[in-house]
Amino acid sequence: MEYLKIIAFTHQQIDLKSLGKLVICEETLDDRLRNIQSELQVKEIFYVGTCNRVEFIFTSAQTIDNNFTRRFLQVLNMGLPEEYLEKFVDNVSVYEKGEAFNHLLRMSCSLESLVVGEKEILAQVRKAYQACKDSGFTGDYMRMIMDRVVKTAKEVYTHTNISRNPVSVVSLAYRKLKELNVCGNSRLLIIGAGETNNNIAQYLKKHTYSNFVVFNRTIEKAQALAKELNGEAYALSEIAQYNKGFDVIITCTGSTEPVITEEIYLKLLNGDTGKKVIVDLAVPNDTDLAVREQFPIHYIEVESLKEVARKNIQERYDELVHAERIIETNIQEFESVLRQRRIEIAMSEVPKKIKEIKQTALQGVFANEINTLDESSKAVLERVIDYMEKKYISVPMVMAKEILAKNS
Repeated sequence: MEYLKIIAFTHQQIDLKSLGKLVICEETLDDRLRNIQSELQVKEIFYVGTCNRVEFIFTSAQTIDNNFTRRFLQVLNMGLPEEYLEKFVDNVSVYEKGEAFNHLLRMSCSLESLVVGEKEILAQVRKAYQACKDSGFTGDYMRMIMDRVVKTAKEVYTHTNISRNPVSVVSLAYRKLKELNVCGNSRLLIIGAGETNNNIAQYLKKHTYSNFVVFNRTIEKAQALAKELNGEAYALSEIAQYNKGFDVIITCTGSTEPVITEEIYLKLLNGDTGKKVIVDLAVPNDTDLAVREQFPIHYIEVESLKEVARKNIQERYDELVHAERIIETNIQEFESVLRQRRIEIAMSEVPKKIKEIKQTALQGVFANEINTLDESSKAVLERVIDYMEKKYISVPMVMAKEILAKNS
């Protein structure tokens, strides 16, 4: 792994808004990477860009210092102002050789993500690699690297609990609804069309919920979300007149006063006496205390979900030691795989050379003697030479692998 290098810009050193300036659009990626290859003596390279990291994984014989990083960014030609260029150079993370491989494994196993244990990063790395592979920016070495990355990540996600406990409010709220046996055709009132409600509504739609009504102060935002959900949209001012009933309320507005008052809740019930569910993700709460105290409801609030999330995050961090042990094992195994591959490449010319020797012997050195043989003798000789050819090709490879295994 002598030539493996990584230049990384991540949320750990750089704010997310600034990181956005380094994200490369698909339309210009090939040209930019091609310039890097030709001007900086980089052989294989692929680029990973997510909401919280931008990383370049490549092979090069050069030492990666601040001058190289500065030149790297200049060749990328991202149009960065000088102050941003220096900011990125001063806050870059550089990894080389074994340290680079370890970082790539840790990143792909989500040990260095904003939320430890989120599996999305592996899919993002694989997609990024595949795009660069399809464009011809990677070869046999990066193929081996990525095979080991995927193997390691799958082992971490399978054999540890690092990703099993959800930590996002959206996923936790959904789990609570499932625990309460809220079925897919339940009537859901979405109050507020901001980012949180957008996320949870899309999550519910993905899991086959289909009966949505959206309320929002700005009717246009309500209509936009309702269109995505195939639901109905109303202005928040119309909520007291809504009389079609509901099973679940999901609310998250920016109001400083309760949105679901006792009076409004009575009107929404429209005479229904059944026990309802309220998922209140607003801070402060959108649901008046009187509603929580006087009506039969299952009440899910953001603070209780955050407490579960904090507990789950700690459990994920407790799993880091097991994940790191799996990574270390794979690094050690991969070193042997690399040595074996070097032998295979070094000996790839052996079959060609042996065939050349065979042709020279048959058609040159021993041609006259062979011509004196009858057809039966020639056939036997041909079979003997073919047998010897196969052995001369396979035996050295087997012996080399055995010696490598013994030394390892």
